[in-house]
Amino acid sequence: MVWLVSGLPGAALVSDLGATAVSSWAAVLCVGAARRHPVALRRFWRLLAATMALAALGRTVWTVERLSGIDLPHTPLVGGLFTAGIITGTGAVLCSRAGGRSLIGQARTLLDGVIVGLALIPIGWVVVFRDLADADLSDPLRTFGLLYPMFDLMQLTILVAVAGPGRPMWRALAVIGAGLAIRAGADAVYVSLVAHGSYAPGHPVDVCWPLSYLLVGLASRYPPPGCGDREDDAGESPLPPWWRVALPYLPVGGAIVAVMVSRQPTGQTPHLVFVGMMALLGVLALRQGLAANENLWLVARLRRLAYSDQLTGLPNRLTFIRRLRRALRTGGPVAVVLLDLDGFKQVNDRFGHAAGDRLLTTTAERMRDAIGPDGMIARLGGDEFAVLVAGDRQVAPERLAVRLLAALEPLPGEEDLGVHPSASIGVAEYGPQHSSHTDLLRDADIAMYAAKAAGKSAYRTCTPELRESAVSRAELIADLRRAVDEGQLLMEFQPIVDLATGTVRSAEALVRWRHPRLGVLTPARFLPLAEETGLILAIDRWVIHEACRAAATWRERAPEVTVAVNIAAAHLCRPDLIATVTGAMGAAGLPPRALTLELTESALIEGSEAVLDRLAQLRDLGIRIAIDDFGTGYSSLSYLHRIPATELKIDRSFVSRLGVGDSRAYATVEMVNRLAGAFDLAVVAEGVETGAQHAAVTAIGCRQGQGWRYGRPSALTDLLPTLVHERISG
Repeated sequence: MVWLVSGLPGAALVSDLGATAVSSWAAVLCVGAARRHPVALRRFWRLLAATMALAALGRTVWTVERLSGIDLPHTPLVGGLFTAGIITGTGAVLCSRAGGRSLIGQARTLLDGVIVGLALIPIGWVVVFRDLADADLSDPLRTFGLLYPMFDLMQLTILVAVAGPGRPMWRALAVIGAGLAIRAGADAVYVSLVAHGSYAPGHPVDVCWPLSYLLVGLASRYPPPGCGDREDDAGESPLPPWWRVALPYLPVGGAIVAVMVSRQPTGQTPHLVFVGMMALLGVLALRQGLAANENLWLVARLRRLAYSDQLTGLPNRLTFIRRLRRALRTGGPVAVVLLDLDGFKQVNDRFGHAAGDRLLTTTAERMRDAIGPDGMIARLGGDEFAVLVAGDRQVAPERLAVRLLAALEPLPGEEDLGVHPSASIGVAEYGPQHSSHTDLLRDADIAMYAAKAAGKSAYRTCTPELRESAVSRAELIADLRRAVDEGQLLMEFQPIVDLATGTVRSAEALVRWRHPRLGVLTPARFLPLAEETGLILAIDRWVIHEACRAAATWRERAPEVTVAVNIAAAHLCRPDLIATVTGAMGAAGLPPRALTLELTESALIEGSEAVLDRLAQLRDLGIRIAIDDFGTGYSSLSYLHRIPATELKIDRSFVSRLGVGDSRAYATVEMVNRLAGAFDLAVVAEGVETGAQHAAVTAIGCRQGQGWRYGRPSALTDLLPTLVHERISG
């Protein structure tokens, strides 16, 4: 570099020999990188090594021919070697790890680079060649030598394009890009100097070519890109920035302006500019044709994504609805078979979602084979599938349901693994009662849930009775959502008496619903719906507050009478239960010892350690805990050791058989009473309705009783006289 800048003797030879030596050194380093790097990068480094070898050979031939007397030896051999180097260098960039993975992507990138290069021809004419005489461009080889900057910028454009958006730039590729930029600048200066006759071998600009080769050699020392530099093959490629899309077209605008400026006074366009623009138009047409083909492919792919399920390959909900609506418009018999897999959530929970996906895929294949040409099966979402049976069908939808159930029978080994599918199926046929496809799907859904309620792995056909029941249920749920806010709930209390004295010791709070149309509804009518929909929490809170206020009212007259409130299993699992209970007692001024919380056996056993801790905290506050309906759940003795209960309530199903001389029922109640005594728990016999039942529970030794024998559920105003003045006798 110092030799060239200083203009020392022999600068031209030093320049040529330096470029040859550095390019040869870079070729050797690229061969070494091809051996060290992974297989995916070996072709890249081999092509780059070939490029450097061709550069070294070209510089050698250039030097020999220049020393033989040719001032600037733009000979066919030199031009061919440099052109071959351009081709291998472009191929190396295209097959780099950052390059396009498909032939279409590589062709698109190559065309983008060619567009930029061709667009630079008219621009270069205006900037460099405009003042040259036609005779200066009459030599094709000389003219070709003046186009090297175009090829350099073409390669640089391709490198920028393949670097790709949204991924880290590999440092080796960035260094090679810097070398290309230096070479493009050097070639541009060289062309300008040659065009104006001021270039001589050994010019300081000659140092740029060895420098570009040096950067290629240094790039080979960088390690291959890690896993983090590679996008997940299964993932979507990031969207390119706007400048990346516009990159090949920005120079085209400059080329158009250059063509207008380059027109001669005679109106003619220079031959080189004309040929370049014709080639540019041809490449642009090819590029747009490629883009149009890609657009068609993308449209087809988008349609597949929009109308098919990606996991199973079946038509999706959108396709099913479109086909269903079309079938209804066409006329003729139409039926829908709706299918929901039983226990699919348990498969996901036990084996993971990957196993669940495999189950869905294999199940879809089995169902598709079972349906065959007799219907169109689609996946509506999750584990729900549907079959459309339309047109002049030969098979009844019920027969298809039977075939589906048979297809889902466990294969050998599936039952032992616990991943065999079963399904609940609902069938609905379009009729006068349906106004649209949504009505038909609703009826199929009603029938499907009826099949689930019937024990699963079965099918049901929608009937007017099923439809009416489902509609009534939905209306009742909608009304229940407004019941709390609109004050439609009311509270009744049933006395719990001391069997020895007949005095009222407590009263159980029982909620009722004063429905605007149906009248007063019992808890059995609406509480199961409240538990299914989550409305039980709001009802529970209302009951606790109202029961505490009522107990505070009657304790002014009967200070020893307590109140018992039922707590739902869902409320028991909530961490705000303690705050709700203490808040209700504080607002009413009720002491904790005056409140008993009744919990069902099943809710207690299904509870976690957090639930048991919550009950222990309530018990520590002085609140009593009663196990309701004892004997109907698991009746596990182990949980009695852990639950801080204070009393057991024997279920009415045992008490009701005492009055008819059922010795087993008598033995059961007696056993529970002794068990409660062993755990120091008070016993309440529920459902005492007759004198014989009263006598039996009293003889057994139960402390308290509850039932119609002692008083029906009544409002607070009717209960107060019983609490204050009356003694209930057996």
